[in-house]
Amino acid sequence: MSTFIDPKSIGKPVRPRRHVRTLTGYLPETDASGKEKWPRGEEKVWKDAMRDVDTEVTSITKSFVNHVQTSLARQPYNLDNLGAYQAAALSVRDNLLVNWNETALQYTRKAPKRAYYLSLEFLMGRTLDNALLNLGLKDQYSEGVKKLGFSVEDILDQERDAALGNGGLGRLAACYLDSSASQELPVWGYGLRYKYGIFQQLISPAGDQLEAPDPWLDNQNPWELPRLDVSYEIRFYGQAERLGDGTPRATWSGGQEVLAVAYDVMIPGCYTKTTNNLRLWESKPKRGFDLNSFNAGNYEGAVEASNSAAAITSVLYPNDHTTFGKELRLKQQYFWTAASLADILRRFKNIGKPITEFPDYVAIQLNDTHPTLAIPELMRILIDEEDQPWSTAWQIVTNTFFYTNHTVLPEALEKWPVPLMEHLLPRHMQIIYDINLLFLQSVEKKFPGDRDRLGRMSLIEEGFPKQVRMAYLACIGSRKVNGVAELHSDLVKTTILKDFVEFEGISKFGNVTNGSELTPRRWLDQCNPELSSLISSTLKVDKAVWLKDLTRLEALLPFTEDEAFRKEWAAIKQRNKERLAHHVQTTLGFTINTNAMFDVQIKRLHEYKRQTLNILGVIHRYLTLKNMSAAEKKKVNPRVVFFAGKAAPAYYIAKLTIRLIVNVARIINEDPDTKDLLQLYFLPDYSVSLAEVLIPASDISQHISTAGTEASGTSNMKFCLNGGLLLGTVDGANIEIAEEVGESNVFFFGHLTPAVEDLRYQHTYHPTPIEEKCPALANVLNQVSAGLFGDAHVYEPLLNTIRQGDHYLLSDDFDSYIAALAMVDEAYLDQTEWVKKSIRTTAKMGKFSSDRAINEYAESYWNIEAQKIA
Repeated sequence: MSTFIDPKSIGKPVRPRRHVRTLTGYLPETDASGKEKWPRGEEKVWKDAMRDVDTEVTSITKSFVNHVQTSLARQPYNLDNLGAYQAAALSVRDNLLVNWNETALQYTRKAPKRAYYLSLEFLMGRTLDNALLNLGLKDQYSEGVKKLGFSVEDILDQERDAALGNGGLGRLAACYLDSSASQELPVWGYGLRYKYGIFQQLISPAGDQLEAPDPWLDNQNPWELPRLDVSYEIRFYGQAERLGDGTPRATWSGGQEVLAVAYDVMIPGCYTKTTNNLRLWESKPKRGFDLNSFNAGNYEGAVEASNSAAAITSVLYPNDHTTFGKELRLKQQYFWTAASLADILRRFKNIGKPITEFPDYVAIQLNDTHPTLAIPELMRILIDEEDQPWSTAWQIVTNTFFYTNHTVLPEALEKWPVPLMEHLLPRHMQIIYDINLLFLQSVEKKFPGDRDRLGRMSLIEEGFPKQVRMAYLACIGSRKVNGVAELHSDLVKTTILKDFVEFEGISKFGNVTNGSELTPRRWLDQCNPELSSLISSTLKVDKAVWLKDLTRLEALLPFTEDEAFRKEWAAIKQRNKERLAHHVQTTLGFTINTNAMFDVQIKRLHEYKRQTLNILGVIHRYLTLKNMSAAEKKKVNPRVVFFAGKAAPAYYIAKLTIRLIVNVARIINEDPDTKDLLQLYFLPDYSVSLAEVLIPASDISQHISTAGTEASGTSNMKFCLNGGLLLGTVDGANIEIAEEVGESNVFFFGHLTPAVEDLRYQHTYHPTPIEEKCPALANVLNQVSAGLFGDAHVYEPLLNTIRQGDHYLLSDDFDSYIAALAMVDEAYLDQTEWVKKSIRTTAKMGKFSSDRAINEYAESYWNIEAQKIA
């Protein structure tokens, strides 16, 4: 006999939905008196054998050597630095797992309300150093590995950054998780396990950005725990058929099914046992290798399903300038949100509560619009699988989700073509149409006859093809919506979501300034340990205290008048500059003048962030120096300018900017007339680890976006925390930083947000030639066009974005920018006052701690409470 399956049943949903317990989440059974029963074997034998966190050097070295022998199968004779890193990491992971298990058991016992953070990016950085600091074991591990013949610094350098993010969106998410664990909040992250990251950035001999797969998984990743017992089937394509029984239910069948398999990454809190989780999904085929095709000689067909499934989690942000790339991006977003929701629902059902109580136990934060498909997916589950009425399902949804907006740029607001949605996710498109109809009916009821408003607020943008407006769907499907800086949040409410504010009321829309970008553990204690030690010794407060309460840094303010303290502060900055110079020397082979001012701009390349303004300013400085007499040059403040950041592979103008920076650097750095006064470097393959070297070394950092375009900024707070001063426009979180540290300690320039649209109007209808409007900028552009930096014709598309239209107002702000740079030079010459400004800046950064931000979310948005792990 055998078992049989009806072919017609393949692809049909099974009802009722079955949630299978996995290997996690068990609770002990109890006897009649309520006492816990030991599950199997002799309790004493088990408990005697169970380990705790290794805190002594002897137990640490024993654990290290054990992993060398048994996990790596190596000996002291053939153990290199990479092997030592792997052994140390596995040893630290053992400690994390002890706390991770206790945390999971505590959450299962108490069943508190949990928050889940859905982000397509998690820019984690290196894990080993962060884990050691949070466990409070760095000194013990340093001593232990030293006794075994290794340097902890050499071991730490072996780790490659996890390629799970690209920019501020991912760094924000990583900081949230760190602070959630440190504040003992029950928060999990959900993301994707990208095999090749976004890309490894290389620079060609011509100066072009080249993209290669990021090899971050080439060696064993000791920080992830494969959870092969946790997997979900995810469907694409197929047919959605309404039941026609008077309910909104439908069946979705056929198409392609792939498996989402979980990989867990432990997130340790600082000086606490709480260790939360980041669950990453990898896509695998439901039915992998096709043996029949292989045996028939169709070798490509034999692996076609495997390749199609694996592509979903191969790369972060596939190039969506092709039809295939656009479909893959949408596929990626649904795969991730569907798997995450299935996992969240399974965990909720284990509590044994009715589905109507879901929002009482679950809060889901949408980090930008990427996870917005979770809204129609939860509706699908509630209606089609849980048999909930539409009104009940929508009430559950709108009390579960919270949406963080990250941009007011209309072109950056995500939209998906309706035909693509209908093809890939037919059931979800039905649900979105239903949501839209009911929503517009309620809008029409409040604003009768206002057809223009209905068109503006519709989830479906008319055109060819029609588009689904994901930001609007996220807005109406969420309980609360927030921006990430005061100016940004105001712009969200008065521009892109103005109609929704008028319809739903102002109380739904809030602000949480991106302190979430700033975990003081990583961005001060880890990347600038000397400054961290100086702060602790000066304040006579253990770092375990002030790292969790950054407002204590205000006690540094009186020490601005302490000459000895200022001298040590400046000496630490100088040593950090020498560390950066050493890094550049060893990785790129360049020798840097460490006695110069270090000027840094590190951001993803985008026109609105205006790296182009910066490089044109550098060229202007170079041309000015070339025209100076020897006597004039002696009065010049030497400056070294650093750029770092990646351009999207299909972003031609951004990639041209990189090419210009690289080729300007070639000329400037080799010019004997100026090379002692001006140097320029583009540091390739920007990462968190590179930022940890750049940020402590900066004297001044540039945050120069066109006013009203930057939501918050991702690095400004980190630079300021490390005593770097800020040069910027009145935009994003620059405004709030200036409010805290005092405008006398920042350098502002440029037009303000209210003037931007009028200036763009003038550019379009009353253009003024750049030669008249800004002769200094015109001279710079003409020099580039004349071939001073080679390949004159190559840069014309970039230069024409300024000459024609100038959407980002470089010609309007250039003179003001040059004047601000001159103010920076003048201020830097007075080193006593400069160091005072640096100290004041660090001292006033308490508002921007990610711990403050995460507590604001926990209390005012998610309504979750801290869970102390005994």
